Amino acid sequence: MVPARLRRLYPARKVFLGLSVQVCCMPCEAKPRFVVLYGSQKGQAQSIAEGVAEEAEERGLVADLCCLDQSEKYNLEKERAPVVFVVSTTGDGEPPDNALRFVKSIKKRTLSPDHYKHLLYALLALGDTNYANFCNCGKTIERRLQQLGAKQFYPTGYADDGVGLELVIDPWLEGLWNAIKDALSKMASDGNRDDAAREIPDSSLPDVQLNLLSIGDKQNYEPDSKYASPSVVSDARPASSAVSAGLTSRPTFSVSTPTPKTRACGEGAAHVSLAASLRSSLPPLSESSLNVPALPPPYLDVTFQETDAAEQAFEPSSKETLYQVPVSKAVQLSKGDSVKTALLLELDISGCPSLSYQPGDAFDVFCPNRAEEVDQLLHRLGLQDQRNHRVQITLREDTKKKGAQVPPHIPQNVPLLFLLTWCLEIRSVPKKAFLRALVEHTSDSGQRRRLQELCSKQGASDYNLYVREPSLGVSELLAAFPSCSPPLSLLVELLPKLQARPYSAASSRLRHPEKLRFVFSVVDFPACSGRPAGRRGLCTGWLFDLVNPGLAFPVKAESPSSPAPPKIHVGLRPNCSFRLPSDPSVPFIMIGPGTGVAPFVGFLQQREEERKEKPEAEFGETWLFFGCRYRDRDYLFREELEHFVSSGTLNHLKVCFSREDRKDEQEPPSAAQPRYVQHNLLLCRQQVSDILLRQNGYIYVCGDAKNMAKEVNETLVEMIKTELQVDQLEAMKTLAGLRDEKRYLQDIWA
Repeated sequence: MVPARLRRLYPARKVFLGLSVQVCCMPCEAKPRFVVLYGSQKGQAQSIAEGVAEEAEERGLVADLCCLDQSEKYNLEKERAPVVFVVSTTGDGEPPDNALRFVKSIKKRTLSPDHYKHLLYALLALGDTNYANFCNCGKTIERRLQQLGAKQFYPTGYADDGVGLELVIDPWLEGLWNAIKDALSKMASDGNRDDAAREIPDSSLPDVQLNLLSIGDKQNYEPDSKYASPSVVSDARPASSAVSAGLTSRPTFSVSTPTPKTRACGEGAAHVSLAASLRSSLPPLSESSLNVPALPPPYLDVTFQETDAAEQAFEPSSKETLYQVPVSKAVQLSKGDSVKTALLLELDISGCPSLSYQPGDAFDVFCPNRAEEVDQLLHRLGLQDQRNHRVQITLREDTKKKGAQVPPHIPQNVPLLFLLTWCLEIRSVPKKAFLRALVEHTSDSGQRRRLQELCSKQGASDYNLYVREPSLGVSELLAAFPSCSPPLSLLVELLPKLQARPYSAASSRLRHPEKLRFVFSVVDFPACSGRPAGRRGLCTGWLFDLVNPGLAFPVKAESPSSPAPPKIHVGLRPNCSFRLPSDPSVPFIMIGPGTGVAPFVGFLQQREEERKEKPEAEFGETWLFFGCRYRDRDYLFREELEHFVSSGTLNHLKVCFSREDRKDEQEPPSAAQPRYVQHNLLLCRQQVSDILLRQNGYIYVCGDAKNMAKEVNETLVEMIKTELQVDQLEAMKTLAGLRDEKRYLQDIWA
């Protein structure tokens, strides 16, 4: 038996490294039931929901797990059991694709205020504070549930991917189980036991027996379950750094990034400095007992089928309509030794009449994983000889995974090379569940221990510092742990879908018929611990390599010897809110430093053509705030913007250069030397405030979410405070009102 003191300190499924768990089940007549519903765009929310459902089994509960779009499998109108929602937010605060239908259904105005008065719910929302509409999908669902009479049985968790989702997820999940137990007890006392329970003659509360083990003593340990770690079986929840379990409805956390730790030898010995790294840790972590997640149960079988040498061509698949279009023009916009390389690409869409767009619309570019990285991964998996074999993926008959299914983004009967090139995000930052699974396939005890540390609660800061923040991918992680040899099935189970990359249209079809232009800067990831050499961003690096040979575009059509222009796959994104005002007489303000100016070039091209078509019409005043580092290196579209000013299309062009003509870098920006767009915005506060607050004008912001968009938002709040003589809260409400009216619009990225 476990002493009562230990049971209070460590819940039944939480044990430390060096302890194994044997669960002895007591008979029981019924398992209490609850419902888990998820909405997920990239698989994170789904993974968390599945973890809740799996842990429920081990806690003597039954969890009915469903995706929100599987409305045929659940019925909230009649549901009497507690319901747990796990939902993410995508785009500009939009619901995930598989939650759209549910959100629309609960927004119906015909629903009565007591429609869900019988419903008890808890909600975990995932989001990113780098974006304006943080956790908007979760907030929308919660607000509507409460309007319809639903009652909350546990405070909502708002997890922030900007600092680490696990900082909220871990304590939220920690307290969920007691909350479910209390909710079920209350429902039972209210006479709802039959509605909240399903008769299943099975196990109930577990007895836990702890057996001491030495670290890495594999030969002396025979696990009772094939899902048990050779050194630990522990909590299925994601690990995190220590966070108070006390939650408010909107918890906030202060997170600091540790600096690398060093240790020097004692006196009399040669001086040696040992630093923690991806591969190794230092005390106290290296000497600590660990809380690690439970091993994710395997659920897929992978088989190969040899094929003939002649193979059919495969193309990326997507729910949206894809178009393969040629690149008709490529121009480097940045000059000299600019810090970033900015390029403009023009696509010929003349062969795609249904590919219709408006200035400000976004579209997806579907790019493959880099060929050399796929080759490295094939070699590491020992599958280079099967690269052209077709892959069949099926569910394991013995899987214990709740709601297991073959991932919908994995096509059947495609070559292995295609699977790794177009289907899996092999550069995605490995989640802790992935690291935990790698432990089982690592032979070296020291490397196994380090992987356990990185996925443990105690190693959360190391995980952030050496894995998450440098954005390490699977290949880089495997290179750091050479004794780790995972099977292909593990990658298919735990790696997310290769996501398309969104870009904003930088042209107007009125100016460039049958063309679609966009702008991007080549992203560079520097070398770091775990990445010996720097690398480019996946999509921007691929596009750059595609057009880089001399950037000799456009190719002259009359030259028969010219190579065919490269082609890329694109698809229009459904969100169409970032557009010009429908009333051309309404004034608008554009804020877009760097490549954020791209959609505004399209706006101004459209406005100029409309002015030509309707010279007698009334057009509103236009403002553009642009910024870059240097006037002569990265002033993008300079000639075109100055032309818009001279033609009267653009009434006010406010430009600043953050690294130019600054004698003292510590000197604050002055009226004569504004450094960033928000400084110019303050200089024009009266005109900007008048447009937004009295003329019902629009303001558009495009560019960096992490710094620029936040600074602009704070500047707007200060301007409203001054102009309306109100306090901070009232100014924020006024700005929120502009968002609600769709007059404050953002197209931003982290």
